Amino acid sequence: MTLPRIRVAAYVIRHRPGPELLVFDHVGMPEAGTQVPAGGVEAGEPPEEAVLREVVEESGLLTARVVRLLAVDDRPHPETGQLRRTSFFHLRAPEDAPDAWEHLVRGAGDDAGLRFACRFVPLPLDRPLADGQDSWLERIDLS
Repeated sequence: MTLPRIRVAAYVIRHRPGPELLVFDHVGMPEAGTQVPAGGVEAGEPPEEAVLREVVEESGLLTARVVRLLAVDDRPHPETGQLRRTSFFHLRAPEDAPDAWEHLVRGAGDDAGLRFACRFVPLPLDRPLADGQDSWLERIDLS
């Protein structure tokens, strides 16, 4: 039996004045769709540390803090069919986090060197995120 790839995904919420979600688009790759920071957990890395690392690597945002684990989702990759187990976390960003910025992805992952256009968008979303990443948003208390 093939073991699933262990991953994390971050719902980074900023309240200003209402709730907003951190999302990004690949610059020059619109077909990738709008996403939230997400990626693999390194061997021996606690998921709470992995989700913070992914937020920094994919957005450059250093001020997000983990609130809680929302869900663990077992779903295959939509293109490869590879098994994945993704832990979705609610994180909080400060009100003074920037509205929008471009970020050059750091780290050793597949996204290294890509440029992401990051921004906060109001909740509820006006369209779904790529790969069903918005599946667990309703578990966040937005009050």
